[in-house]
Amino acid sequence: MGTGQTVAVFGAYGHTGRFVVARLLERGFVPILSGRDADKLKVQAYESGLDARPASVDDPASLDRALAGAAAVINCAGPFATTATPVIEAALRAGIPYVDVAAEIEANVDTFTHFSERARAAGAVIVPAMAFYGGLGDLLTTAAMGDWTTADEAHIAYGLNSWHPTAGTRAAGVVSRQRRDGRRVRYTNGQLEYRDDEPPTLEWPFPDPMGARTVIGEFTMADVVTVPSHLSIPEVRTYMTVEAARDISTPDAPTPAAVDEDGRSAQTFVVDVVVRSGDRERRAVARGQDIYAVTAPLVVEAVDRILTGRTRTVGVASAGEIFDAPDFLRALSPHISTHHSGT
Repeated sequence: MGTGQTVAVFGAYGHTGRFVVARLLERGFVPILSGRDADKLKVQAYESGLDARPASVDDPASLDRALAGAAAVINCAGPFATTATPVIEAALRAGIPYVDVAAEIEANVDTFTHFSERARAAGAVIVPAMAFYGGLGDLLTTAAMGDWTTADEAHIAYGLNSWHPTAGTRAAGVVSRQRRDGRRVRYTNGQLEYRDDEPPTLEWPFPDPMGARTVIGEFTMADVVTVPSHLSIPEVRTYMTVEAARDISTPDAPTPAAVDEDGRSAQTFVVDVVVRSGDRERRAVARGQDIYAVTAPLVVEAVDRILTGRTRTVGVASAGEIFDAPDFLRALSPHISTHHSGT
């Protein structure tokens, strides 16, 4: 439990940020509300009784004030191409761990590229993509690997019944497309490859009750950064059900609508991970509700483990490298059901 430790949340008033603030409170932490919109922070502070500290990524002094006295910082404010580097720099100045929920492939690559040596030398902890995309897939892949030290392929299939994207998701997608000049990306032969052709479609045999569904192949998510950062797997492919892919590409698709007292939407998901080595195959599956809401227990569990010393390394590290993946997944059992097996 958080035992009253303060955790700064940058982007606290955003859709995911609000879930994170609520989960921090449930775990006994004291959130510090931060972000660029002072008016939204003021309203949130009035509603919650929490401390609000406006900050801007182009004003380092404001970020320093926001993080003063905090035990850690969680960055929930996209696009992370804009926010990650300034908030990481502020965390390094403050000497506190940094965790974010970035799904942007290029932003996560930047974090590993620009901060790995500095963070390792300083004994600092930086965990990017500690969210539904990137973090969960990495934990599942690591758990599926078990005692394998290498594999030929990892396949991560996302079975979403719908994807009602937030404004933040759309804004991050625009930035990513601009950075890759409209091309798509996949991870093959141990590296990112940018392509101009259309991605393939295929049938994916999701476990029951979802069953076989048509998916967009090479619908590439942050897992292609997190998984290869510590696992020797030269082919990492991610897939998305066509219904969800259609939502993300439809400009007027609705945003998430709350259907329960926790603010979760009706969206459900299955994440099906298969790793292959020769003719052997291992699998891990996760099921749950609302990809945005489920990011909160993921990132807060990460912060709790970092602050209580339940980590395996320092520097920039993905979830599967820094945490005991099977144990971490078990801790998420109130929020996500998981199963992994192998042959």
